[in-house]
Amino acid sequence: MTWFDESRLDDERALAGIDLLLRSLAESGARVRRVAAGAAEPLQEAVRRAAESGRPRAVVAAGPDSRLLRAVLEPFCPVPFVAWPAPGLPGWAGSLDLVVVLAPTGSDPGEASAAAEAVRRGAQLVVAAPEKSLVAQHAEGRDSTLLPVEGGDTLAMAILMLTYLNSVGLGPEADAGKVADALDDVATACSPHRDISVNPGKILAISLADSLPVVWGGSVLAARAARRVAEGLRRASGRGAIAGDADDLLPVLEAARPRNVFDDPFAEEQASVRPVLVVLDDGATDPIMLEQRRSLTEAADTRGVRVEVVEANASTEVARYASLLLQGTYAAEYLRLGLVNDV
Repeated sequence: MTWFDESRLDDERALAGIDLLLRSLAESGARVRRVAAGAAEPLQEAVRRAAESGRPRAVVAAGPDSRLLRAVLEPFCPVPFVAWPAPGLPGWAGSLDLVVVLAPTGSDPGEASAAAEAVRRGAQLVVAAPEKSLVAQHAEGRDSTLLPVEGGDTLAMAILMLTYLNSVGLGPEADAGKVADALDDVATACSPHRDISVNPGKILAISLADSLPVVWGGSVLAARAARRVAEGLRRASGRGAIAGDADDLLPVLEAARPRNVFDDPFAEEQASVRPVLVVLDDGATDPIMLEQRRSLTEAADTRGVRVEVVEANASTEVARYASLLLQGTYAAEYLRLGLVNDV
């Protein structure tokens, strides 16, 4: 039987068991700064080349992590933008286009094939990958720039690439310093040294301990963060957690049995897991998004479903995305820590 022991979240011995993992989360902001500083000169060179080449016909983001770039760029990019997670490149991509590749490990054959195709077709190519890696080797070419990165931090790498795209007029502001500051703020608030009463990561973990997390974000980036948070919760707990559009999540909330104050919480028929609505709020004010949020929260209130709101108040959209994602990751790890298996 698995149950949740919230006392473990403030237990120094229990916390020591996940110290390395929590340290890695706390260093998220530092990694963003380190990656940005380490690639500063190659980034300037890539911007110079872009100025000489002029605006591309289209941007192709290749590799499995291309979807994050798409979520950020699609509303802003002044030229067609394509996320291409499959190996290689779309058939039409050529010398008039810009290809960008995120390669956290640098060893993925699909990412290497995309880089090689870009070189072969004469496309502008900017690759973020470890030096001397498989992808870096396949990216060598006259119109190619390697942004050297180490450590495999996908978010830090994405911020670096977004900084480049902003610098050449193809994307919104993605200031690495502001993203790092937002991550540092989350690390301070969710530190293992802050107790349950004031720690938002621990509070959210407790709220989700015996429930089905239903995670929703209204904006494009908040919706992506919701999917990533739900994935993290599933990995941490081995239980269900879902994310999706409001139309997909509304039936889950509406199917919840209305809470009755006279129900016996220990009765077998009450043992089914109830949903908890987790709203990732990045401050977006689109009227359609606000109406969707109202529908979800009203459905939750009608059936006595708890609503948890995770807020991000950073100054840029990318920083708010990073803040929401890290808060959810902290909650997932505290959830993992609190779950105890009786044998």
